Amino acid sequence: MATVELRFSALPEHVRTARLVAAAVARRAGVDEAVLDEVRLAVGEACSRAVGLHANGGLGTPVRVALIEDEKRFSIEVGDDAPTASGSEGSGGASGGPVAESDEEGDMGLAVISGLVDDVEVTSDEKGGLIRMSWPTAPEPATLP
Repeated sequence: MATVELRFSALPEHVRTARLVAAAVARRAGVDEAVLDEVRLAVGEACSRAVGLHANGGLGTPVRVALIEDEKRFSIEVGDDAPTASGSEGSGGASGGPVAESDEEGDMGLAVISGLVDDVEVTSDEKGGLIRMSWPTAPEPATLP
């Protein structure tokens, strides 16, 4: 179940807000303080990539970000509406995105995300793409009776 959902116009100035919200929710979810910079950077890269894909495709739909808090993991999903050129699905770091001038930038962003996040999955199809990232949360301390 999503803890927080964001939708923002595909404009670069909104990426910073998404980064700040993601870090705040990650902190509340129990993600280790030492990892919060990685969360911010990964979300920034994923959102920047989505913004670029929307701009290149002339899409007016919003970028979607879901911040999901589970018992032992904190997950972030960044979705775009940019269809793939072939309509095929890619995963594990393959962009599978539309053939565009910014493919190298998008691939670089995915490489950065893969370097920051141990658990990342990238999928795309004719309806758009989704980057799923997750981090472990610290267990809540036991309370004494």
